[in-house]
Amino acid sequence: MFNKSLLSKIILLVGIVLYSLPSLAADKRIGILVYDKVLSSDVTAPAEVFGVATRKSWFSNYEVLLIGVERDVPVVTTEEGIRLTVDKTIYDNPKLDALIVTSSYVMDRLFENKDLTKFLTEQAKSVSWLASNCSGAFLYAHAGLLDGYTATTWAGGEKQLQREFPKINVVEDRNVVVDRNRISSNGGIPSYQGALVLLAKMTSERKAKEVFETIQLNRLIPWTDVTKYLPQE
Repeated sequence: MFNKSLLSKIILLVGIVLYSLPSLAADKRIGILVYDKVLSSDVTAPAEVFGVATRKSWFSNYEVLLIGVERDVPVVTTEEGIRLTVDKTIYDNPKLDALIVTSSYVMDRLFENKDLTKFLTEQAKSVSWLASNCSGAFLYAHAGLLDGYTATTWAGGEKQLQREFPKINVVEDRNVVVDRNRISSNGGIPSYQGALVLLAKMTSERKAKEVFETIQLNRLIPWTDVTKYLPQE
């Protein structure tokens, strides 16, 4: 006779395993730097692109983390008033595969944050990708992480970046710039292009296009407005 008690235990065990799969599968992490007065689109664009990607079977081993810059501050508020929950802070030393730094209208306090500079320097030794949106490029620049690289920053700020950091080859009039494992964007809405370019480099153009269409960005721009920023290999 079939043991109903055993069947119930098997069903329960299978349910527990299936429920745990997402957390078990996520062994790689994409960090997005957040802090009070951060510009919303610099965060939400990559969070949406990579958040959607993590729902795909081919990217389900990744998760997106919002990385705060202060201890014991669980929530930050963007320039536009959006409240964001912090997943980890720079003091947790999260193990990341990619790090995306963001911007605000006033960056001086971030430039002067020695713990943040140390965090960026240490992450640069282990992550596969460093990306920036808008004036986030200045954060990397202050840490010396763009010396010898080609990069861009917020539209209109390119000359300032070049003047203050002459070791960087700064590009103007280009939404996204890729140089080896460094990707920079103008920020704002072009942050979507930067995130999709990064996703294409981490996976493939086909998979990045799948996300591009899932978020319906194809209703606004053609896919070539993303792929034109990918380096020819």
